Amino acid sequence: MSTSSPHHQSGPQPTVVIWRSGMLAASETFIRNQGNALTRWQPTFLGATRVSSPIAADTDVVAYPDTPAGRRAFLRLRLTGESPRLRNLLAGLRPALVHAHFGNDGWLVSGTARQLGVPLVVTLHGYDVTRQPDASGVRGVRYRRNLRQVFERATLLLAVSGFIRDRAVAIGADPAKVLVHHTGVPMPSAPSFDPSDPAGPSVGPKKWDLVFVGRFVEKKGVDDLLEAVGMLSERRPRLLLIGSGPLEQPMRERAAALGLDATFLGAQEPAAVGRHLAESRIFVSPSKTASDGDSEGLPTTILEASSLGLPTISTHHSGIPEAVLHGETGLLGAEGDRSALAAGIARLLDDDELRIRLGRQARRHVEQNFDLRKQTLLLESLYETVAGRAGLPAPDHEPADADQPAR
Repeated sequence: MSTSSPHHQSGPQPTVVIWRSGMLAASETFIRNQGNALTRWQPTFLGATRVSSPIAADTDVVAYPDTPAGRRAFLRLRLTGESPRLRNLLAGLRPALVHAHFGNDGWLVSGTARQLGVPLVVTLHGYDVTRQPDASGVRGVRYRRNLRQVFERATLLLAVSGFIRDRAVAIGADPAKVLVHHTGVPMPSAPSFDPSDPAGPSVGPKKWDLVFVGRFVEKKGVDDLLEAVGMLSERRPRLLLIGSGPLEQPMRERAAALGLDATFLGAQEPAAVGRHLAESRIFVSPSKTASDGDSEGLPTTILEASSLGLPTISTHHSGIPEAVLHGETGLLGAEGDRSALAAGIARLLDDDELRIRLGRQARRHVEQNFDLRKQTLLLESLYETVAGRAGLPAPDHEPADADQPAR
């Protein structure tokens, strides 16, 4: 939720270039937060194109400006994996290491990193090893070829959950190269855990009984959530939905047809999301495998809610059971099981003591296993192992002749 940068220690630090083709979508705070949490490495955020979003930053370096020449150069990179412009830019940044997010983005930068002799780390998040490899036609063939190449070229592959690691290995990644690394979330100040407070663990009054945060796409299971809430005929919980996407309007219409007390806020900035979570009793994340095979990695929103002391009702899907321990930090049901989802919601709405206890334990679980600060220290140790030069300045690279990038 927070996107602020900590104070970095003084003295020379090796540079890590953090690469994402679109820099940087509002839903990808986890990339910004992880980079900003580095203390022994200096992050430089590099994107192919600039994305208009609340978490975009003026300091982001953009390789391909939105001009005819920039668009042609980016097309060349996407088609061939080669780009004099990107090589010139990356050489000028003199990184000791490149860290790319998502498999295909890793491929886009992998050829250039290899030309410059810079080690490459790629984080696999979800759809890059679930839906995209199953694409049909020429597009699928090209994507599978690219993924095989990035698996080969990367020095280290990081999977955000055990499920994603297993999936990467199943489609050809070297098991010795793939490690599970939980990105983590910033830990807010400890909420109040007054067991006599029926509102729940977090400080302040509760405006919402249930809160959902995520993109309105099939794998997020918003349709299951609305139908489950509609089954609670003896209750009318106050439901808050934060996010946008192609299914937002149909879900608004369905909520109205069901007569739900549902408020749709659209996409919100991270700070606003945090405020709304703190005003809620229960986080609901009914994820499922989409009809095209798209799956979650491990939803950061679950970790953010847990960090504020909210229990989560979710599903046995992808890496979610690593974040939500059934009966300990939340409740899990089968994917797409609306009756189980409704029963879980009713159970926690009716049992304040259970809800508060699960929320307290959810906070503790995240503190121990998903604290951004702790996880980023582990990441830096991996960087140092990969780079083989812990604490040494980045090597010099000679820039190639090419157009200057946009900032």
